[in-house]
Amino acid sequence: MKIGMFTDSYRPYTSGVVRSIETTSAKLTELGHEVYIFAPSYPKYEKETHVFRFVSIPTPTHPEFTIALPFSLYLRQTIKRIGLDIIHVHSPFSLGLLGARYARRYGLPLVFTYHTMYDQYVHYLPFAHGISRRMVLRLSQNFCNRCDLVITPTEVIRNIVGKNIQTQSKAVATGIDIVEFKSANPRWLRERYGINKDIKILLHLGRLGKEKNIGFLLEAYKHIRADKPDTCLVIVGEGSEKEALQQEAVKHGIDSSVIFTGALSRSNVVDSYAGADIFIFASTTETQGIVLGEAKAAGLPAVAVKALGASEMVKDGVDGFLTPLSMSEYVSRVIQLLDDEALRRTMSAQAIVESNNISAIAMAEKLAGAYEEIAREKKRRKFSAV
Repeated sequence: MKIGMFTDSYRPYTSGVVRSIETTSAKLTELGHEVYIFAPSYPKYEKETHVFRFVSIPTPTHPEFTIALPFSLYLRQTIKRIGLDIIHVHSPFSLGLLGARYARRYGLPLVFTYHTMYDQYVHYLPFAHGISRRMVLRLSQNFCNRCDLVITPTEVIRNIVGKNIQTQSKAVATGIDIVEFKSANPRWLRERYGINKDIKILLHLGRLGKEKNIGFLLEAYKHIRADKPDTCLVIVGEGSEKEALQQEAVKHGIDSSVIFTGALSRSNVVDSYAGADIFIFASTTETQGIVLGEAKAAGLPAVAVKALGASEMVKDGVDGFLTPLSMSEYVSRVIQLLDDEALRRTMSAQAIVESNNISAIAMAEKLAGAYEEIAREKKRRKFSAV
C-alpha cells in the first residue's frame, strides 16, 4: 500500500509522536509498503526522500516546536502523482486537518492515531486554559468522528476515547525496535559522564515539559538519595522546563548527583538505557509511554506512576512497579529495587521477554492489517451506496 502520513511534529524535533512515526514508517517500509510523510519544516532539517515539508513558524511558548502553514500549491499534484491508498494523520490540527480534507476529496480511507491526551497540554497555549481544554476536547472528538478508524496506543486509551466517539477504534501500540538494543554499549553512560562503577544509575528519558512531571522525580530522588547516597539520577532530553528543573535540583540539594545530558543521538539514547540500573517515570498524561517500552527492551526495570497508558506498559511486580501518585510509595518502590539485586535481575530478564510482545515489526503488521481492513470496508460502503 501507499500510505500518506500527515503529522504536526517530525524530526529534528523529538517527541514520542516523532519516535512513533519513525519506527512505524520504517517497519511498514520493511514489510513492502511505501510511506510518504507530510510534515512541518524546521530551521535545520535534512531533506529526505518521501518526506514533504510545509512552510512553518515557531510557536511563541514553545520555540523549538514549529506549526506548519497548511497550504501548498503542489500538494494536490503530489498526492495524485504518488497515488496514495490511505491517509494516516497523527494530529487533529493543522496538517491533520489538511490530510483529512484530501482524504475526503479523493475518497481515501482516513486513519487517525490518538497519540496525545490533548486537554493535558493546553498549558502550551498563551490564553485561557480552562476554555482551551474544553475546546480542544470537543475539537478532537469531532475530528475522530470524521475518520474511518481511530488508532489508540493502548486499550485503556481506547476505552476512554471510545466512550465519546462514533468511529470504530483499535488499539495498536507503537512498536519497539528491539533489535537496536542488542548492540547497545552498557559502558557508554558511565564513561561519558564519569560515573563510578559502584554508583547505581536511575534514568529518566523524555522531553523536559511540565506534563512529564519531572519535578516529582526530582523530589523523589531527594528522598532516595538521603537513604541511598551511592546513586545518581540521569535525565536525558531537552525541553522548555530544563532550566527550571536544574534550579529545582539545586533547591533540593541534589544537583551534584543529577546529570542533565540534553539531547543525545539515537545510538547514545540506546546506550543510556543499557547503562542504567532502574528507569523512573512519573508522567500521568501518556497514551502509551514509548520510553517505558524501550526500557523493557534494554532489560531495565521501571518504577512508574500508574496512570493512563503507562499502566499497560509496566506489569506491576513482573517487570517493574506501578505506584499511585504518592511520594512515599514511589520512593519505597525505587529503594526496594536498589536494595534487592536479585529482584532487579529477575525483573530485568522479564522486561526483555515482555518487550517481544510489542516489537516494532509485530505492531507494523497489526497496523497494516487494520489499513487493509478499513480500505476493504470503505470500498464496500462505496459500492453499496451506488
